[in-house]
Amino acid sequence: MIERYTLPEMGKVWTDENRLALWLKVEIAACEGWAKIGKIPEEAVKIIREKAAFSWERVKKIEEVTRHDVIAFLTNVAENVGDEAKYIHMGMTSSDVLDTALSLQLVEATDILLAKIDNLIKVLARRAKEHRDTLMMGRTHGIHAEPITLGLKFALWYDEMIRQKQRLLFAREEIRVGKISGAVGTFANVHPQVEEWACQQLNLKPAPVSTQIIQRDRHAFYASTLACIASSLDKVATELRNLQRTDVHEVEEAFAKGQKGSSAMPHKKNPITPERISGLARVLRGNAQVAFENVVLWHERDISHSSAERVILPDSTIALDYMLHKMIELIDGLQVFPEQMKTNIDKVCGLIFSQRVMLALVDKGMSRETAYEWVQRNAMLAWRTRENFKDLVQRDQEISNYLTKEEIDLLFDYSYHTKHVVDIFKRMGLA
Repeated sequence: MIERYTLPEMGKVWTDENRLALWLKVEIAACEGWAKIGKIPEEAVKIIREKAAFSWERVKKIEEVTRHDVIAFLTNVAENVGDEAKYIHMGMTSSDVLDTALSLQLVEATDILLAKIDNLIKVLARRAKEHRDTLMMGRTHGIHAEPITLGLKFALWYDEMIRQKQRLLFAREEIRVGKISGAVGTFANVHPQVEEWACQQLNLKPAPVSTQIIQRDRHAFYASTLACIASSLDKVATELRNLQRTDVHEVEEAFAKGQKGSSAMPHKKNPITPERISGLARVLRGNAQVAFENVVLWHERDISHSSAERVILPDSTIALDYMLHKMIELIDGLQVFPEQMKTNIDKVCGLIFSQRVMLALVDKGMSRETAYEWVQRNAMLAWRTRENFKDLVQRDQEISNYLTKEEIDLLFDYSYHTKHVVDIFKRMGLA
């Protein structure tokens, strides 16, 4: 049973309380770094660890006066620590705290997303195995092509989500960096060893070089990775929306007892979840564009990126978390109609075997161009008259000079098209 989505796990990452708690963690780690090189007494660091605390309500009150969030925070912490607070934030600039803590938030958020992706991969693997041999129509340009299986669709999405997981792991490493290098990144007032110690304690890597900020190409890569994952979910959702259309109706989103599809039309069962996923994917792609704009800042930094990031990073991670949860629910409960799939295959009067007939003629020594022409004329006649393609092929005198009735009968075999599906599944480790 898939649990109902609730915000707290991902939402907690982006609360003001968690943000300030991570600021405090960064400040304490920096104090410990200073103590390691003998610039802060160990006893002072011990007191800082014991007494350092903040109240979000108090910080807000101070910020009304200071109009500076970090100063308001430091003022409140100092109220709790006492005289030893003079060592807190020593040699640091606001972005040392903000950017390093933001990296910690993004790592927390990413770990939640990775767990969700793992769950989706498991559900896709299960449905792929379940429907490995469920025959359905393959379509190109929206037109019937040749048969595939529903399991192959699930397997394709499974493979794609594995790739997306690897991309997100890489993006996690890209963003898992800290920066405590001072006002313009020169370490003029803070020793590099302080940064190294603090980052080690925070399980971050020191940025090899920085200005006043961690460079935003990292965040742009991260946001674009989220958008890429969202686009894969959009791809799956769009396919399921198409397959649920009334004139196709090969799959259907689970419809709960008492659920309503339309305020006007009681018969409606709409694909609301995949439509919701497709809509949110647009938001993440838009947010990625904002992240790219944030790469370009004036000189050693401005803060044009900051206000935008406070929207796009929480929104993108929360939205993707929700999309993954809904996709897991959707795939897990998806209703499948194999009989309707067979009915749809039969709609084109056997035309799906046209390539096989053409290849059989080529095997008999005919040129591909001539074989294509003979098969196509019968295929176009079947389209116009709705007569069975196989019957037309058998009555074609030129074709019958090359293929016997028995040979033509053998060509119209659905299993021919799916004979290597099991090999594909073995290659993917799904057999």
